[in-house]
Amino acid sequence: MAGRSDRIALYGLLVLTLFRLVMAGWMPVTPDEAYYWTWSRHLQPSYLDHPPMVALWIWLGTAFFGDTAFGIRVLGPLAAAVGTVLVVKACRILMRYRGETTQQAVSLSLVAGILLNAMLAVATGTLLMTPDTPLLFFMAVFLWAAACLLYSQRPAWWLVIGLCAGLGFDSKYTMVLPVAGLGLWCLCTAARRRTLLTLWPWMGLGLTALLSLPVVWWNAHHGWASFIRQGGRTGEWHPTKAFGYFGELLGGQIGLLTPGIFLLAVMACVSAIRRRDAVDGLLLCLIGVPCLVFAQHALGDRVQPNWPVIVYPALAILVAISGLKGWKAASALGYGLSILAILQAATGLLPLNRHVDVSLRQGGGWDKFARNIATRAHGASLVLSDEYGLASELAFHLEGEPVAGAEPRWELFDFPQAGCREGWALLVHNARRSFTPGTPWGERAQPMGEVVRERGGREAERYGLYRVACPLSRVPAAWLRILPSPRSK
Repeated sequence: MAGRSDRIALYGLLVLTLFRLVMAGWMPVTPDEAYYWTWSRHLQPSYLDHPPMVALWIWLGTAFFGDTAFGIRVLGPLAAAVGTVLVVKACRILMRYRGETTQQAVSLSLVAGILLNAMLAVATGTLLMTPDTPLLFFMAVFLWAAACLLYSQRPAWWLVIGLCAGLGFDSKYTMVLPVAGLGLWCLCTAARRRTLLTLWPWMGLGLTALLSLPVVWWNAHHGWASFIRQGGRTGEWHPTKAFGYFGELLGGQIGLLTPGIFLLAVMACVSAIRRRDAVDGLLLCLIGVPCLVFAQHALGDRVQPNWPVIVYPALAILVAISGLKGWKAASALGYGLSILAILQAATGLLPLNRHVDVSLRQGGGWDKFARNIATRAHGASLVLSDEYGLASELAFHLEGEPVAGAEPRWELFDFPQAGCREGWALLVHNARRSFTPGTPWGERAQPMGEVVRERGGREAERYGLYRVACPLSRVPAAWLRILPSPRSK
């Protein structure tokens, strides 16, 4: 019976993965993905916004499938499939450690995989290539290795845990939080504290540090820019705004987990706190430490809804092993909402306006918009934008035009410096925003009208076009796409 259940689940995962691969090639590339794609064209040890893993994954995908949406995203659905298998295996190992029968362990572990993929953040996140994509994969491996360590008591698993922690840190800095949670779990009992007196945990930590060294090196040589950007507001305190920030954090998790799974997760955490065995303690530490940090952050600043997704694999396992009823209805709701969100992003099925439809603002109408820009750029030496997401989208879509990003952030990238000595450049700027203070565009740019980006007759965004006379040699700008024989002189 167990083998039959596994085969059915594996076939279902295969169908789900094929669906995700098809949709990954169909859905338009978002500005953040295009931004990470520009990173992949100039690999470096780290970047301003995040560590380099997302750029490396895009580089690998586009090396095989070209500079396409599918090439950018192909590793996402594949990693999600492998990660699901590892989460199921981790859950099964933990159930066996608790003394459950083989049949019970198999059935509950499959529930963990079903719940994980029903979460809106996971279902849609596997179709987009962001730093969370490799992060969730390495978190799944981390969980599996931690479960194997608990079950087998073989200290060599600390090396696998250290490897996953280092690669996860190279994906996103929040990987330090479950690592801290694992350390807290080790401190909770005398037996596990004695483990910390052996060499193996520290060898694993040393491996983590070794893999994190390129990111630290890059920060040390760039004024710690990335560490300051991501962690500089952690200690802020704004009690008058904390209630609103907490509300946003809670609402974001209800949406990204989906309401049914969120309710099950809360119930599972309460149940685990009451039981307090080794398995529950491990999962609660891996979940609790990140959640406490995000809650603390909400005292002074907004917490982005996707930040807590690092705990979602552990939450899926915790809900599954709790044996709570209602998981089928919660999963069905999650898959329904996920399919609707994916179809909306790919087709604009529902006639929603830009204020409601995030997919319209992020992905609507880029192909047609780029063609309009190419027409308006006829005779220009290059196309410029002072907004990183817009500049990256233009670089991705305008294959026949030299494109440059023109803002100070690009000075932290090892990109070739852009400019022109004669002629003129076309500057594309978001019409809803003012020029950034300190930039020269407000004085040098001459308006040339507006272009609207739209999908199905619904406006996604509008942009102002400006003519900027060359030379631009002293303006901080970098080539995001440069032709073999660029028109700049």
